[in-house]
Amino acid sequence: MSVLVIDVGTTGLRAAVVAPDGTIDHLNYEKCSPMSPFPGLVEFDALAMRDAILRVARMSLAQAGKVDAIGITTQRASTVVWDARTGIPIGPALSWQDLRTVGECITAKIEHGLTLAPNQTATKASWMLKNYAIPAGAEIKIGTVDTWVASVLSGGALHVTDHSNAAVTGLLDPLTQTWSTRSLSLMGIDESMLPQVVTSGGVVGHATELDSAPPIAGIVGDQQGSLIGQGCIVPGKTKITFGTGGMLDIFTGAAAPQSAQRSTGGTFPIIAYSDAHSVNWGAEAIMLSAGTNIDWLCTDMQLIDTPHESHEVAAQCNTTDGVVYVPALLGLGTPRWDYGARGSLFGMTRGTNRSHIVRAVLEGIAHRGTDLMEAAEIDSGLAITSVRIDGGMSKNPTFVQALANASQRNIEVSPVTEATTLGAAFLAGVATGTWKSLSEAVSTWIPAQVVTPTAALDRGQWTQAVNRAAGWIPELSALDF
Repeated sequence: MSVLVIDVGTTGLRAAVVAPDGTIDHLNYEKCSPMSPFPGLVEFDALAMRDAILRVARMSLAQAGKVDAIGITTQRASTVVWDARTGIPIGPALSWQDLRTVGECITAKIEHGLTLAPNQTATKASWMLKNYAIPAGAEIKIGTVDTWVASVLSGGALHVTDHSNAAVTGLLDPLTQTWSTRSLSLMGIDESMLPQVVTSGGVVGHATELDSAPPIAGIVGDQQGSLIGQGCIVPGKTKITFGTGGMLDIFTGAAAPQSAQRSTGGTFPIIAYSDAHSVNWGAEAIMLSAGTNIDWLCTDMQLIDTPHESHEVAAQCNTTDGVVYVPALLGLGTPRWDYGARGSLFGMTRGTNRSHIVRAVLEGIAHRGTDLMEAAEIDSGLAITSVRIDGGMSKNPTFVQALANASQRNIEVSPVTEATTLGAAFLAGVATGTWKSLSEAVSTWIPAQVVTPTAALDRGQWTQAVNRAAGWIPELSALDF
């Protein structure tokens, strides 16, 4: 028995088959990058995405043969609006990165007391309905990428999303787990346009566009998929995905939070996953730029040729010799949420060289990862004794050691870079009998290595550096979502 997973990220998508022992095989990938027609605007072609999804899924099935179920895991909050009669979008889909609705978010808070962020679905869908030409007689459907994938695989028969994706749209009532009539009214969205909210694990229909029409049995947001995929289904268990940005998620259990708003420590409540028995919760902390800083070293600063070289160059020195880098190229997320903070280098002398700066960048990202851990402990009330990590930076030995040293915690490195695929597979496989329970499924996860602290990075000096980098652009620092 095996599970085919469709995993749609921000810049590419993949299909892969997960076996009962948790191994991943028959992986096929296609680049599917968004477009930026103007600074701050980020769009993508949902039809091109549709075609790529079907291509990679069919290739994996051709290689693997029949599968027992399909799992879907995707980037969250990116929004597609289409005409159900034709299956054609009414305009470009908007990425979660798109910032064109900042003004609408500010207005919603000032005039209505409704806290929304531009990376959520709510204002994106509202903007699309107001600004795209809607065909006469159109049967408008709105969905996040998971909804679009389910529709594509089912030939338009399914219009669904799961709790983990719905909860980050800005349109779900967190207490009832149903669409919020107040939010819909303020955004000018008819509930009939929105998908049915279903459990993360459970059969919702069949992928009739694929051979043998396997059941679609698991749907989960990418970060929650990574949380499950790394076995973090016990309160206090925590993962961080270090990709373009950094996302910490901690599992908190079945008790619902009192509020859906950002907490004191700067984290947000999330639905980790749901099944036929319960809705399970977590908290999320966000680093706005992680791997982006390594790309900056390569492309803009040209201090290194490839991201992998950051490890090799940083390893040429044992310490930064007092140099501190604050990775705030896009501002600071958790815990400060300062969009006007900017990336900063402190402590340079005439003796500072390339290796010091590269190491300082890796250590700065490690310090930010530790900031996320500390914030999650404050907001959840749970102790984080160790952290599991995935994402591209999890393969960088110098960075992983710096994270252990900054946090003074053991770091468990995922055996696969993208644990999101495993999470979607585990949910779908439990629903269809590949595993008897989610606990049995996640027991197949074994870390590739465990990295322990060997020294301590100076957190006091780090705090001084962050204080100096904060508020660099006051107008942006004043924004609060």
